[in-house]
Amino acid sequence: MKQAHLAKEKTGAEIYELYIDINAFGKGYQEFYKRVREERIYFIRGKGSEIYRKDGRLIVEAEDTLLGTPREIAVDMVVLGTGLTAREDTERVAQVFGVSQSADGFFMEAHPKLRPVSTHVEGIFVAGCCQGPKDIPDTVAQAEGAAAEVLALASLGEMEVEATTATIDPEICSGCKLCIEVCPYSAIEYLENKGIAVVNEALCKGCGSCTAVCPSKAARQKHFTQDQVLAEVEGLVA
Repeated sequence: MKQAHLAKEKTGAEIYELYIDINAFGKGYQEFYKRVREERIYFIRGKGSEIYRKDGRLIVEAEDTLLGTPREIAVDMVVLGTGLTAREDTERVAQVFGVSQSADGFFMEAHPKLRPVSTHVEGIFVAGCCQGPKDIPDTVAQAEGAAAEVLALASLGEMEVEATTATIDPEICSGCKLCIEVCPYSAIEYLENKGIAVVNEALCKGCGSCTAVCPSKAARQKHFTQDQVLAEVEGLVA
């Protein structure tokens, strides 16, 4: 609608908008939609089925679903509205930083309402269209929120880590790398020179996935060792 408004304002051209549904969400968007309609920009509910040349002009064939009649519109230019998709390298970036992705490939926030710019990885934040399609005001607002989160984190000087992080006993570790595959936070790396896996405690959130999958029982979780868990069970049944 903004492109149609600018084209009408600069050139006075006759403009047709083919659409299926219009949801003018956001502050002032519905009013802008009404303004564009008052500028005699024609909105036709229906999809363009075919575009071809005839007598030196482009012909757009479409069906007006509100009137239930086919339309043939002669125009000089056709502008196709394409959907916004995630970048091709998004999956590789997500693997490098250990962040989650939504079903449509965009980066996923930790919580849509409580933590809208944070990810599950400490110190990694999202802003703008990397999280999903957004307009300029929403992108700017989210960027300011992400910048504030970064400044708040940097001003601490120190990072608080989880107390229940995992550890891997180097004497028992067989180097199978199963813990690396299941770790959702990319907190475990494999040391090629030693043939063992080690935990980065700054990234570990103590979820316990590695301790459950480790076949050699080399991966253990602080404060949740087998003896401690058994002692808690005995205390409950005593």
